[in-house]
Amino acid sequence: MSSKKLSKLDAPKNITGAEKVLNENDFIVSKTDTKGNITYCNEIFAKMAGYSFEQLIGANHNLIRHPDMPKVAFKVLWDRIQSKKEFFGLVKNLCADGGYYWVYAYFTPDLDTNGNIIGYTSVRRKPPQSAINQIIPIYKTLLDAERSGGTESSMKILNELLDKYDFEYNEFVINLQIGANL
Repeated sequence: MSSKKLSKLDAPKNITGAEKVLNENDFIVSKTDTKGNITYCNEIFAKMAGYSFEQLIGANHNLIRHPDMPKVAFKVLWDRIQSKKEFFGLVKNLCADGGYYWVYAYFTPDLDTNGNIIGYTSVRRKPPQSAINQIIPIYKTLLDAERSGGTESSMKILNELLDKYDFEYNEFVINLQIGANL
């Protein structure tokens, strides 16, 4: 097997509508360095993503970023975890075969004894279908805004949505996860 580490450029170009669904009790776990390169992943992650451990370790986590995901979601993620805050999100991930799977994701920074960020840990599980159904049109609106006006445009729309519900981003996602109908 080649020692070449996979990158976003190696992600499948043929995107399909084939969905994989996590089991109710499955947890995907991964760790990355400060640049988002995978340093650890569990068997469920490798199985769902469709890559071997050898392919995943050292690859950047954005290898599994689905094109249906708005960039602004990852901007919020990075802004929060680089500020030593937690992040919760609903994420559509891309599989090696061009399929996809949804996760309810929790990211947290890993700190050394001096409080410096040395990496990140993420735990993901199956989100309720109600949360997916509500986030899909929101992500489509954000993507459309990004295509016409960039990430700044989608951030404006996202902030207007959060203001409408008087939520911070994490509160909004947690409410979707627990079944709130927003």
